[in-house]
Amino acid sequence: MPRRGHVPHTLLLLSVLLFLHHHRAAAAARPYVLVISPDYLESAADADSSDPADSSEWDEFGDSESKSEDELDPGSWRRILEPDETTKEKYGSEEEKAYYEGVRKIVEAASEGDGRVMEEGVEEIERAAREGDANAMSVLGFLYQIGMGKERSKAKAFLYHSFAAEGGNLQSKMALAYIYSRQDMHEQAAKLYAELAEVAVNSFLISKDSPVVEPVRIHVGAEENKEALRKSRGEDDEDFQILDYQGQKGNAAAMYKVGIFYYYGLRGLRRDPSKALSWFLKAVEKGEPKAMELLGEIYARGAGVERNYTKAFELLKLAAKHQLYSAYNGIGYLYVKGYGVERKNYTKAREYFERAADNGDAGGVYNLGVLYLKGIGVKKNFTMAARYFIMALNAGQPKASYQLAKMFHTGVGVKKVLPMATALYKLVAERGPWSSLSRWALESYLKGDVGKALLLYSRMAELGYEVAQSNAAWILDKYGELSMCMGESGLCTDAERHQRAHSLWWQASEQGNEHAALLIGDAYYYGKGTVKDYDRAAEAYMHAKSQSNAQATFNLGYMHEHGLGLPFDLHLAKRYYDQALDYDPAAKLAAKLALASLWLRRNYADSFMVRFIDSLPEVYPRVERWVEDVIMEEGNATILTLLVCLLTVLYLRERQRRNAVAPGEAVVPQQQPGELVIRAPQ
Repeated sequence: MPRRGHVPHTLLLLSVLLFLHHHRAAAAARPYVLVISPDYLESAADADSSDPADSSEWDEFGDSESKSEDELDPGSWRRILEPDETTKEKYGSEEEKAYYEGVRKIVEAASEGDGRVMEEGVEEIERAAREGDANAMSVLGFLYQIGMGKERSKAKAFLYHSFAAEGGNLQSKMALAYIYSRQDMHEQAAKLYAELAEVAVNSFLISKDSPVVEPVRIHVGAEENKEALRKSRGEDDEDFQILDYQGQKGNAAAMYKVGIFYYYGLRGLRRDPSKALSWFLKAVEKGEPKAMELLGEIYARGAGVERNYTKAFELLKLAAKHQLYSAYNGIGYLYVKGYGVERKNYTKAREYFERAADNGDAGGVYNLGVLYLKGIGVKKNFTMAARYFIMALNAGQPKASYQLAKMFHTGVGVKKVLPMATALYKLVAERGPWSSLSRWALESYLKGDVGKALLLYSRMAELGYEVAQSNAAWILDKYGELSMCMGESGLCTDAERHQRAHSLWWQASEQGNEHAALLIGDAYYYGKGTVKDYDRAAEAYMHAKSQSNAQATFNLGYMHEHGLGLPFDLHLAKRYYDQALDYDPAAKLAAKLALASLWLRRNYADSFMVRFIDSLPEVYPRVERWVEDVIMEEGNATILTLLVCLLTVLYLRERQRRNAVAPGEAVVPQQQPGELVIRAPQ
C-alpha cells in the first residue's frame, strides 16, 4: 500500500469489475482486467496549483440533505412494487395517476398472463404520455423495444426514450446510453453515463459504497442456481435466522451483520433503515467497531437520520481506537470539510488518509487521489491522482471508477480514451437507485411469480444489466409458455418468445457471458428461434471459446470434423477436442468419443461405422422421443435393462473370440509426411 505519495511506475493493472460475467459452470464472474501502461498517464497536463482555497472544490458530498430513491429515480416503480404509507394514493397530477395505474396493470398482466389487462395498462400509459408525462414515455419506449402490448419497433423505442430522457427520466437515459455504447457511439454514451454515475455516487456514504446491486444469477448454465437462491430468501433463510438468533442473544458481530442486511436490503430482505439503525445501536453498545464506523458515516451523511457531525466524529474516533483503521478515512474527510472538528486541517486530513491507506483501506487510497486531483494540502498532480485512483479501484472502491472515468473522458491526467470512460461510467451507473429492480425481480421469482420476474428482468435488461439479460433469457427458455411472456397481442407466440430469448442471450454474450454465446451458437446451429446458419453458429462458438468454454470448443471441433460452417479439417478438429479437455476435465468422455470418431474417419472413411456416426444427429431426436414415449413407461424400463445386459454379454464374447483368434502384433499404419495419424483410443 502506498506511503507518502509513493506509487510504483511499472505497468498498472486496472481490474475493472464491470460484471462482464465469463459464465463458467460455477457461474462465477471473473474480473475483466485492463492494462494501463505509463504512456497513458499525462504528466504534462498537471497543474502546479497548491492553493488551499481549492478545497471548496471538494465535491465528494455536498451539504444538501440526502434524497430518497424516489427523488433520485423519477418514475420509479417502487410505489407499485414496494408500497408504503408515504406514497399510497398520493399523486401530483392526473397524468401521474394514469402513469402509475398503467404500470400497476402492466405488472398485474405480466404476473397473470392476462392480455386484456395488458391492453388496459398500455392505454393508461399512452394517455399519460399524450399529456407529456416523461415517465410514461419511458415505459412506452420499453414496450416498443421488446414488443409487449405493441409491435416491436426499435425506432419508436429510441424515439420515446429520447423524449423521456429530455423530460428527466433517468431509466430512459440508461437505456439510451446502453444503445449508444453497443453502437460504439462512445461520446454520446459517456455523456449520459456520466450524469447517471454522478447520481449513483451521490447516494454513497463517505467511504462505504451502497451495495444496492446484489446481482443474483438465477441459473447455472441450463439449471437453476439453487444455492444462490437459497441465500436470497430473506427472513425465511435458515442462515439469516441463525444470525438473527445470535444477535438476539447478544452477539455483537451478528447484530452488525443483521443491521447491514436490513440497511441495504440484502439477501432478499426488504430495506428497513429504522430496524437497521436499531441493530447498529445495539452493536455499538456491545463494542462492535464496524457498527461504530458505519453509524458514524450515517450520521455524517444524514442518511435516514438527522445529520450530526459531532456524533459522527465521536463514533469514528471510537472505532479507530478499536484498531478499525478504515475509520481513519472518515475522520480525514471531516478534517477536510471542517465538520465536527475544531477547524479544517488539511495536514491532519492527509495523515488520516495515509494511515487508512497504509492499513489496506481502499477509501484512504481513493481520498489521497482526491487530494492530488484537487490540490488540497498538496501540489496538484493529476498523474499522481490517477495512479491512486487505479489502485483504489483495484482494491474495490467504485468511486475511484467514477473519478477515472471523468479523467479518461476529459483527458485530464490520462490520455482521453472514450471507450474506457464509457465502461467505467457504466460500472458506477449500474449501482444507481434503478438497480432496485433486481431485488424486486428476484423477490418475485422466489415467490413463484415468474411472469412478474420476467417483466422486471426485461426492464433491467433494456438498461444494459448483463445479469438481467441472462436471467430473462433463461426464464423464457426454461419455462416456455409458463413464463407468462406477453407479446404484441396477448401471450407470446413461440416465435416471439424464441426471438426475445435470442436477442437477450446475444446482448449478454456481447458483455462477456460465455454461456450466452454458447446458446447463441446453438440457436444458429439448430435454427432455434432464428434461421439455421452454420457460419454464424461458428462465430458465436468462437466467441465462447475465447472465454475458455469447453462445450463451445468441442462444438468447433465437431464442425471442423464434418465441414459444417468451417472447413473440413481433421487436424483442427483434433486440436479443438484436445483443448476442450484442457478447459474442463469433465469433458473427458465426450473428448475420448470424439477422438475415437476421428480415428474411425481417418482409417475407415467409407465404412458402415462412419456412416452410422454421421447419421446420429438425424436419428437422435427420433430416439429421444421414443425413449420418452415408450421406454420410460412403467414396465418397459425392465425390458430395456435386460436388452442392455444381453448386448453387453454378446459384445464381451465377441471381443474374447477376436483376442483368441488374432493374438499377433497389431499393424500400425505408416505415417506419410504432413499426414495426421490418430491412434485408436485405449
